[in-house]
Amino acid sequence: MKLAIVDLCCGNIGSVAIAFGRFGLTPVVTGDPEEIASADRVVLPGVGAAGFAVERIEALGLRAPLAALDQPVLGICLGMQLLFEHSEEEDIECLGVLPGRVRRLQPAPDRPVPHMGWSKLALRTARSTGLVEDDYVYFAHSYACDDGPWTLATADYGRPIPAVVRHRNYLGAQFHPERSGEAGARFLRNFLDAPC
Repeated sequence: MKLAIVDLCCGNIGSVAIAFGRFGLTPVVTGDPEEIASADRVVLPGVGAAGFAVERIEALGLRAPLAALDQPVLGICLGMQLLFEHSEEEDIECLGVLPGRVRRLQPAPDRPVPHMGWSKLALRTARSTGLVEDDYVYFAHSYACDDGPWTLATADYGRPIPAVVRHRNYLGAQFHPERSGEAGARFLRNFLDAPC
């Protein structure tokens, strides 16, 4: 299997590559549209600023190719947010694969921003993700996507935070599966095993 990790010169590329390496894969880290299109699976990694990530997408000519992929695609953290239409972070237009916006989390005395640490998942559907009700997974983010029919699982952070979304062949995780222990490993394994 050819697994491509999109190289936007930022993010958690190393830890994502190591996580997939535990399944015997050696991911190709690339910003080349043709190499990405030829992969069996594509990962859009996270961590970083949305504005810089979109600048890199534009510079590499990836906006249209990423939005047109038909193989399974996984966006992680910022990578998931980039799948939506718009982000309040730097007021930017994202890829538009999913409807809705990415909005800054609102701090409260018991909910600092960024949201960092382990949170429990609530599943909204039996649709297979490899996750189970009450799994704990690791988050590190200051922005969150709009909730909607695409949400498969949430975490409670003052409001339901979409933790897993799916639209067609695009899957997104606001949490970091590569840092979420056994639950994260199940989620990544399920992504690899998903039918094309």
